[in-house]
Amino acid sequence: MKTKLLLLITMFTMAIGMQAKKFPQIKFEKTTIDFGTFSMDNPVQKCTFKFKNVGDAKLVITAVHASCGCTVADYPKDFIAPGASGEITVTYDGSNKMPGRFKKNIQVFSNCKEDMTRIFIQGDMTDVPVSKKTEKQD
Repeated sequence: MKTKLLLLITMFTMAIGMQAKKFPQIKFEKTTIDFGTFSMDNPVQKCTFKFKNVGDAKLVITAVHASCGCTVADYPKDFIAPGASGEITVTYDGSNKMPGRFKKNIQVFSNCKEDMTRIFIQGDMTDVPVSKKTEKQD
């Protein structure tokens, strides 16, 4: 009987401990950045996604994967303390791509309770230089 009671108390204590586990939480200022219209003459576009750890544990970004090889992300390799901020820089290279509208997703893997978050870039690459395109519309 004592063994069963001890086992029950141990399980109850473990259940409470599991509920009390602290997690980081990543919160982005923006989850989509639009490059707008840009020319094939200037196919490389960069942007920065700013985020904050709004959780109550250290945030570690373990990996960042883009949906295609034309998009590369640079992310912090060190932990981000609760309340601290960080940035992910994303570079899109439209060289050797067909002109047109695009939307790419970037998967951010971390030690958050939900271990994957998506952020997006989008834009419209045109084969006409932007300055000439606006002159024709006048």
